[in-house]
Formats: sequence, C-alpha cells, structure tokens
Amino acid sequence: MEVKVQSSKLVKPAFIAAPPREHDDEYVPLSVFDTVTYQMQMAIIYAFPPPAPSTAAIEKGLAAVLAEYRTFAGQIRVPRDGGTAAVLLNDHGARIVEATVDANFVDLAPAKPTPELLLLHPDIEQELQEVVLLQLTRFRCGSLAIGFTSNHVAADGHATSNFLVAWGRATRGLPTGLPPPVYYQPGQFKPRPSPGPGRVVDDDFDHRSREYYHLPSPAADNNHGYGDEDVIDSIVIHKAHFTKEFIAGLRSRASEGRGRPFSRFETILAHLWRTLTRARALSPDETSQIRLSVDGRHRLGLPAEYFGNLVLWAFPTATVADLLAQPLKHAAQVIHDEVARVDGNYFRSFIDFATSGAVEKEGLAPSAVCKDVLCPNVSVDSWLTFPFCELDFGTGSPTYFMPSYYPSEGTLYLVPSFGDGSVDAFVPVFKHNLEAFKECCYHVE
Repeated sequence: MEVKVQSSKLVKPAFIAAPPREHDDEYVPLSVFDTVTYQMQMAIIYAFPPPAPSTAAIEKGLAAVLAEYRTFAGQIRVPRDGGTAAVLLNDHGARIVEATVDANFVDLAPAKPTPELLLLHPDIEQELQEVVLLQLTRFRCGSLAIGFTSNHVAADGHATSNFLVAWGRATRGLPTGLPPPVYYQPGQFKPRPSPGPGRVVDDDFDHRSREYYHLPSPAADNNHGYGDEDVIDSIVIHKAHFTKEFIAGLRSRASEGRGRPFSRFETILAHLWRTLTRARALSPDETSQIRLSVDGRHRLGLPAEYFGNLVLWAFPTATVADLLAQPLKHAAQVIHDEVARVDGNYFRSFIDFATSGAVEKEGLAPSAVCKDVLCPNVSVDSWLTFPFCELDFGTGSPTYFMPSYYPSEGTLYLVPSFGDGSVDAFVPVFKHNLEAFKECCYHVE
C-alpha cells in the first residue's frame, strides 16, 4: 500500500464563548490510576464508504468537541512548578494528517490487523507533542480511512469512546448528547483514615504483585522487550468471528446447571483462554493467568462521564491441566470469581497502597507494560460495551472497524461485529500455533 501524505496540521479547540484564559499552570494532574496504566498510544482504524464525510466537516467537529474535552487538546508535561507529569490545558490541539492512496479501499483493506495498517496512522515512533493524532486517508474509490491514536495515560477506553461519539455528533451539528466530561481533581482519590496512630496500608490485597512489580521482575516472566523484530515476525494476528448462535451455544454449555448464566464476555474469554492454552501445547503443570480490565467508575461511585483512567485489573489464574481437563464452566467461573473480587473495596485498597509512599520507597514499577510475548499468560481488552462503532460524521456508521496492529502474542481484543450480536476476537499467536488454534476455535469443547 503506497500512502502519500498531503498535509499535517493542528486543529485547536473552537470555543463558542470566549476561550478560557491561558495559564501555564492550568492543568489536570494525573491520578494514581493514570500513572499505573499502560504507557502507550491507543490506536484504532475506521473506514467510511463513499460518499465519505469531508475533511472540513471533520475538522470543524473536532474543533468543537476539543473545546469540551480539553485534555485531548492539551499536552502531557511536567508543570513549571515541578512535581509529576500532568495534562496541561494549553489548547495545543490535535494533529490531523491528510493522505491519499491511489487504489480502491476494498482491494487493500486487510480483514485482520497487519503491518500495513500502520501506514494509515501518523508516525508515532517519534517523540509526540499531541495527546491525539489522526490520519485521514482517502482512497481512489472515495472511501475514507481514519487512523485514530490517543495517549492512554490521558484516558482509558471508556472515556475515549465517549469522546469519539461526541466528535461524530459535533460534526453533524448536534449537541454531544453526553454530560460534559468530569476530570480528576487533586486529592480526589484519598486514602481511607486509619483507626490507629499513623496509617496502616490495607494488606488484604497484594498490590505489590498485581498493579506493581519489584524490579528487575518480570524479567524472568517472558519479558521480551516490545519491538523485538525477530519475535514480532513470528507472530500473526488471527481474526476469529463468533456468530450470535455460536455464542449462545457456548453460554448454554458453560452455564448448564447454573442459576444465572455467565455473561457473553465471561463465556467468550473462557473459551479463548482454553483454546489458546491448548494451541500453545503447554506443560500441564504450568500456570496461566489472564490480565483483564475492570472499570472502577460505578465501584467508586463516580459518574460514567469521568474522563481519564479509572481501571484496575483482575487476574484469573489456573493450571493448564485444570483449564483443559475441566469443562468450559470451570474457566468461566474462575474468571467470574476473580472479577467479582475487584470490587469497590479493592479499588479503595489500591488507593490506600498507591498513596502510602510504599511504591516510591520500595522502587516498585507499574506491571502494565507492553510485551511481545505473554505465553503462558493472556491479556484481554474488551470493547464489547464501548460505543466505538457509533461514530457517525453524517454519512452513516463505519463499515470497517478494528484495533490497529499490535503484534503482542497473547493480547486479545474483543470487538462487537456491527450490531448483529456476533463478536470478532483478534488473537495474536505464534505462526507455528495458528493451525492448532484454528482447529479448536469453533468447537464448544
């Protein structure tokens, strides 16, 4: 795919009233949840068929929505008075790159993430000045591909999907339809008071080995640095399409004899966990662990429009022997029980620990790091409840949507398949394990 870049520009917020006064010290500080998340660009790809929305309309809508979501128009910097990094509300803007491809989109669009998708994004290998970067790539047929990236430190998937829906509505000249974003305020996540002299960190949960780790670990735990070319070349991303009927059969099998059925997410993840474990041909006595995101908004009594990161992780764990010998119900129950454990009390315990000074004193580092290989473990990003597919600039919903190219073995993405109840799972696997994965992917047991 030959992509020709035509232009690059900043789109700044367009305020209806007078813009806020500019202060070098006006910022949104990073919370303990922002600092413990992945340090990466969150990247997705959309495509719209002809007649695609005009660049002028998209820019106008973006300028309007950035006036409301100012952290996405800011920059992540250390404030002038020192301290930790924050999102400076300097209305720097989001970057839009315009590009063209002299070919029809249908002839080039991969059905699953491939390295070619990176050509539909701005270059993110350089030092980035913007929180949000976009590339609008127009094809000869009139189709438009939009490569969207945002700094994960500024917002999680929940918040980003709200921004995208609001952007589409603003482009159509409509009110965003959402309450305005609510940002973190200094001191908002306070530790709980201690009953005795001083404060005792809650030791009910081992945050030292869940959200954090002791250096140099996890070097001994498959710590392939992200970007190892030899490893990346040995990984392929497989797209597994699960129909509504297949999912219903999975849920029925997993939930048999259970008063309340497992959720769609729990069932699909349990199935993929077992399938990938089997395809990897692991030793029965090995242990496999999933890392999955748990949203803390309602667990901490915060509104859905909270804009930032408010996610911790559940870590379902089982031996390979149990995963493969026990029925699907066992894996689903392990997942269900571990997610239930990450409740409001767990989130408050994390705040206690993260603000106790133990992280700095003990030299702990966030465990949310990008790896090339997770085997025997798994990580999952579920977008099943996010309205990513509702982005509409006035010409209808996208006909093409997927995560960009992340060749990280064992990192799964679950994405709704355009409203028909089916689900697409994007599964990076080693090439030598692909056939084994495909052979058992569509079997209920």
